[in-house]
This record gives sequence, structure tokens and C-alpha cells, in this order.
Amino acid sequence: MNVEEVDILIIGAGPSGAVAAGYLQKQGVKIKVVEKSRFPRIVVGESLIPRVMDHFDEAGLFDALDAQGFEKKFGARFIRGEDICIFDFSDKFSPGWDWTWQIPRADFDLEMANELIRKGVDLQFETEVIDVQFMDEMSVTIARNKEGLETTIKANFLIDCSGYGRVLPRMLNLDQPSRLSPHSAIFSHVRDVNRPVGEEGSLISFDILETQVWLWVIPFSNGNTSVGIVGPTSFIDNLGADTTVALNKAIQLSDYYVKRFGDLPFIFEPRKLSNYSTAVSKMYGKGYALTGNSSEFLDPVFSSGVCFATESGILAAKLALRQVRGETVDWQSEFEDYMKGGIAVFTTYIQEWYTGNLQELFYHRPENPEVKRSICAILAGYVWDRNNPFVVKHDRAVKNLAHLIRMSKGEQYDSLC
Repeated sequence: MNVEEVDILIIGAGPSGAVAAGYLQKQGVKIKVVEKSRFPRIVVGESLIPRVMDHFDEAGLFDALDAQGFEKKFGARFIRGEDICIFDFSDKFSPGWDWTWQIPRADFDLEMANELIRKGVDLQFETEVIDVQFMDEMSVTIARNKEGLETTIKANFLIDCSGYGRVLPRMLNLDQPSRLSPHSAIFSHVRDVNRPVGEEGSLISFDILETQVWLWVIPFSNGNTSVGIVGPTSFIDNLGADTTVALNKAIQLSDYYVKRFGDLPFIFEPRKLSNYSTAVSKMYGKGYALTGNSSEFLDPVFSSGVCFATESGILAAKLALRQVRGETVDWQSEFEDYMKGGIAVFTTYIQEWYTGNLQELFYHRPENPEVKRSICAILAGYVWDRNNPFVVKHDRAVKNLAHLIRMSKGEQYDSLC
């Protein structure tokens, strides 16, 4: 059996692992990345939010990604029958990026991985972690490649960026139930031959079919568009076991999009994600940290998944670097408490979306510009900005405003924050 020694081992080469590896490579750290899959691969998380751009930039990946010409995302549109609500990322409470990308993840993740390899990162595809042991100040990982060759990797720190693979949560029994109710999704891509020119054809949109059921439409620069249905698991299951039939049924429910997508074939058999929300009992331990979907995944409604992946990935990399260089790191306050602060904010907004309270704010007229700017900053991923009253008071702001709107329909409302 081969034996390798590294400073930091990263499991997973998706966005979380990529930004962690990119950052650490810039610092001259001896790292290794093992990835179970072979890229390109089809995964969800095709709509980014502006906060992630900070992470790609800091990890040295921005230029390579920008050169690919991915569709730029300047905001998002929410449709409910005749009602339209558009958020513009250039008009938000918090400072930060005003745009991001809409991306086919297969192409996006492959380019990140290729850029890491070009920079000299040791990245092994089709290599599965089959065992991890922690002893003293070191982890010992057994990884097996597609030929069946096993390698022992000794590392001073391990960052689990394995996403839905959830390597350490499975091995260390860290999984716990999500606070969100069970939801599921079905999605695929179409060749968007009916795409309108201009903003209508490029804008990401969410078409609300029922309070808890919505269709996503994410146009890409390659002429394809991602179409997906999200709803309570019972609703998704009732669409039928055949995912092609189920997604076609969902599209037929959309008065706004049925003409554009109703008769188009899917590029690949629609994928179903059942009860996707996940959580863990802790996000770190002696010699390891969990990032991205390996720790917590909420819901696709506000595209928070990749943001939490890259935020936690690059933060874990920074803290791990300090630790392997001999510093004492307070992982509870500097990592878990910090990450859970942002997760709590987004969790509130997702919960209030599905109760209908947040939708009351979206579609109330006349709009309150300050309320909208504060919420826009959250949708852009700036959920750690404690200057934003809708971050600080997230647990009651939306609920209180929705109650006020219902009590005084058609009247101007003031912020209760």
C-alpha cells in the first residue's frame, strides 16, 4: 500500500473543496484533494449568489472561471400569477458584488478542477475514501482509486468537502435531522430554442405554482436552460415515479413557462432529489472540519448551497492553515458559531418563504425600498452582515411585517426593525 503525508487533506473537489484547495495552494501548503467522482458530472447548485465571488477571487479561481463566459446573473425574478417581484443585486443594503453567474455545474466544476491542476494541486479523481482514523494530532485516511489501489494518506488536518457524499458525517455518526420540513426536487436541462432575446431570456426566475411549490428556470450562456420543480415531498412524489413524466407535468402547471418549455425534450433524464435538507450535530472535531453540503444543506429556493459551501470551505482552509502552523484556533467561535449564524438567517427566510410570510413582503405594493434592499442583501448571500437589521432580527422581522401587511392590505407599511 502506498503511503503519503500531507499538511492538509481535502475530500471533494466541488466548490467547497476547490476554494479551500485554491487558497491553500497560494499559501504554499502541501495538500492533496481526493474526489470520488469523475468530472464532468451533473449536480444541482446552478445558480450562484454574489457572496461566492469573493471566495473564488480569494482562492485564485476567478479569472479562469470568468474566461468561460458563463451567463451573468444580476438579480432574480419571482413570479406569482400576475405578480412579479425582481431583485437587483446592485440595489442592496450590504456592500459587495453586484453580480454572479448562472452555470452548468458540470462545466463549472470541471473548469475549477482543471485550474487547480494547472496550478499544481495534487487532485485525484475516482478515488473513494473508505476509512478515516484520527490519532493524536494526525488523521490517517485510506483512499481507493478506480483500479482498486489503496493509498494511506497521513494529514495534519482533514477538511471534508464531500458534499452529498457526507464522508465524515457517515463515518462519525454526525448526522441529525434538518429543521426544515421535507421537500424534494426534480430537474433537467433543455435546449432553449424558444428563448426570448434580451433580459427575458437570460433572467433567472422562480414561478410560484402554490405557496410551497415552485418552478425554477435558469438560463445558461450555452443556449441550454435548467428547469426544475420543488415542493413538499408528498407533492413531488404524487407527480409520478417516472421523472420525465413528472417534470413534464410540473411544466404544464406553469402558465408563464408552458409555451416556452412544454414541448421540449430533456437533454438528460430528469434527476430527483428526495428530502434533500441535511444537518450535523457538530461541524468540526479534533483534526477535521466539515464544509458545504457535508455539514448542512437547506433548500434551493434562494441558491444558498454553493454560498455556504464556499464560505465554509475557504474559512476552514484559513483556520486549518493557522492550526498546522502551530496557532491555537477556537473552532467553536471562529468556525461553527460563525457559520451557524449565517445558516440561521437563511433558514429563517426559507421557513418564512414556505409559510407564505416572505411572499407577502415580496408582492406587497407599494414596495418599501429599505425593506427590499435589506432582503436583497440577504438573497445576495451577505447573511453575516450584522449592520443589516433583517439579519440581526431575522427571527421576527419577516413575520412581523407580514402580519402588519395582512392587517392593513393596501396601506403603506413601515419597518418594524
